Amino acid sequence: MEYSVKSGSPEKQRTSCVVIGIFHNRRLSTAAKAVDKASDGYISNLMRRGDFEADTGDTLMLFQVPNMLCDRVLLVGCGKEREFDARAFDKVMRAASEQLNKSGATEAVTYITELALKGHDTDWKIRRAIIDTEESVYSFNQLKSKKSDQRRPLKRLILSVATRRDLPLGEISVREGMAIASGMRLTKDLANLPGNICKPEYLAEQARFLKKAYPDLKISILDEQEMEELGMGALLAVGRGSVNPPRLIVMEYRGADKKQKPVVLVGKGITFDTGGISLKPGEAMDEMKYDMGGAASVFGALKACSEMQLPMNVVGVIASAENMPDGNASRPGDIVTTMSGQTVEILNTDAEGRLVLCDALTYVKKFDPEVVIDIATLTGACIIALGAHASGMLSNHSPLANDLISAGKASFDRIWELPLWDDYQEQLDSNFADFANIGGRPAGTITAACFLARFTQKYHWAHLDIAGTAWKSGKEKGATGRPVPLLMQYLMDRASEQAKT
Repeated sequence: MEYSVKSGSPEKQRTSCVVIGIFHNRRLSTAAKAVDKASDGYISNLMRRGDFEADTGDTLMLFQVPNMLCDRVLLVGCGKEREFDARAFDKVMRAASEQLNKSGATEAVTYITELALKGHDTDWKIRRAIIDTEESVYSFNQLKSKKSDQRRPLKRLILSVATRRDLPLGEISVREGMAIASGMRLTKDLANLPGNICKPEYLAEQARFLKKAYPDLKISILDEQEMEELGMGALLAVGRGSVNPPRLIVMEYRGADKKQKPVVLVGKGITFDTGGISLKPGEAMDEMKYDMGGAASVFGALKACSEMQLPMNVVGVIASAENMPDGNASRPGDIVTTMSGQTVEILNTDAEGRLVLCDALTYVKKFDPEVVIDIATLTGACIIALGAHASGMLSNHSPLANDLISAGKASFDRIWELPLWDDYQEQLDSNFADFANIGGRPAGTITAACFLARFTQKYHWAHLDIAGTAWKSGKEKGATGRPVPLLMQYLMDRASEQAKT
C-alpha cells in the first residue's frame, strides 16, 4: 500500500473517503467540526438522532455528505476524549482500515493522525498508523489454492498533519513506519509458514534472498561441520534427531562507521519443536512452528534497518534447528560441551531453545558488541506470568534494560522486567555436569535466563522471552510480528543518541 502525508481541510479533499474521529457525548474532533460546518450540521444532526454512539472502534460510512468533495466520509468512534490513549489509537486505526478495505474506496485521507494523544507526537502517530493499517489488512493465504483477494482493496492512505511545517518530518515518519511494517510482514510470513516448508536451510535461503534485495548486507551461513569445528555441542545436540540439519545464520548490516560497535540481535530459530524425546502433548503442537518467532523477528528487524537505511551497525545471528525425536536424538541425562567449554546436563530435551542460544551467545563475542539482545519463544512460564500483553525481559545491565523498557512504552510493544538474581542460579545445579538445562517448575522464565546469563558475562546483554507475544491462538491464530516494533524503536533511539555525540 502507498502512504503519504498531507496538510489540508477535510472538506476540500477530492478523494474516495475522508476519515474523521468522533468522541463520546457528541464531541467532534477538529476535522469532524470542519466537515460538520461545511455540510450545514450534517454530522451533529446525525449524532443528535443517536445514529452513532462513538464507542472506541465503532465505524459508520456516510455517502453523499452535503458540500463535500469526497465520495464518502467514514466516522470512527474514539470513546471518551480524556481516555484516548495509545491503545485506543491502535483500535481506532485498525477499525478504520478494516472498514476502508471493505468499502471499495481505493484511496482515503485520514485525520485520525491529527487527534491529540498524550505522550505521543505526530511522528509517532504517523508511524503507528501505518503499522496498524498494515496489521489490519494482513493475511497469510500463500498456501491456499483459492485466494480470497479483495475486489477493490485500499491502495493509498494519506495521513493528515496539522500544518505544512509538519510535512518534512512527516515524510520521514512515513518512511520509518513503512520500513517497520515491512519488517513485521516478513516476520509474520516466516513464522506462519509450516514446519515442512520452513526448515533451518529455508531460513538460510531467506537470508540469501535478503542479501539480493539489500546488497550491502553481509551474509554467512555455518553448517554442521563448521559448527562442529567451533565446538557448538549444545546447538548440534538439539538438531541431532532431525533429518533437517541445523544452521547458524549471520546477517551484518553496516549503516555507520566501521569503528562503531554493533548491536547484536540473536534469535532462537527452532523451526519446529516436538519437544524431542521429552515429547510435548499433541494438543496445539501445530503452533510449535512458531518456535522460530525470535529468529523471524531478527529477520524483520534487519529488513527494517535496511529499508530505513538506519545509521547503525546491527548484526543478526540466528541459531536454527529442528527438535525431533528419532533414534539419534539427544536423551534426558545426556551431557554436552558448549562452545564456551562449559558442560550441560540435558534433563529435558524440550528445553532446547536455551541450548541453541547459548552457543550463539558465545559466538557473538567475535563482533565485540556494544550490546547483545536475544529474542526467543523460550518458556511457557512466561505466558503464565505475563499472558499475551507483554514480553518478559531480563538483563545483566540496568541501562540496557531501562532503554528497552522505554522503547517498549514508546512503541506500545511492551515488556516487563523480571529479576536475574544469583539466588536462582542454584536451581540449575547438576551432580554430573557444570549445570543442568532446567531448574524445575518454580520461576521457569527466570532460571532459563539464568542459564543464558552464564554465557553472556563478557558483554551487556538482555533476554526477551516472547513466548506469549509472538503469535495468537484460537480463531485469530497467526504470528503478530512482535517484537519488531520494540527492537526498531530501541535501535532508532540509539541511533538518535549517537547522532548527538
